[in-house]
Amino acid sequence: MSMLNGFLVLTGFFIAGEALRVLLALPVSGGVIGMILLTLLLMLKGSISDSLAGSSQALISVLVLLIMPGVVGVFFVADEFAGQWLAIGAALAVGTLLSVLTTLWLMQRFSGPEGGGHE
Repeated sequence: MSMLNGFLVLTGFFIAGEALRVLLALPVSGGVIGMILLTLLLMLKGSISDSLAGSSQALISVLVLLIMPGVVGVFFVADEFAGQWLAIGAALAVGTLLSVLTTLWLMQRFSGPEGGGHE
């Protein structure tokens, strides 16, 4: 029952994000808006419930299955990207580099004293 409560919270924030997206005509996914709202709430609260943590962990374990439909969908519009290989390659390279650097900085920033962090 605890995991069901966590999924309900995640679904509620997804629906709230979709509602905001539609009402404000935002060019951002409702899921992204919902996760931003959830993140802000958790930052204000300062903790996460066991049910939300358990549900999130269960979703992370199947993350590849959640991402796969979007990746497969790219193959259906591959013709539209044919002349854009340089821009796509540059975006992938720069995006990957920025992602790795951001992850490295966050790990150094928030790791404990044994990791050389600044807590």
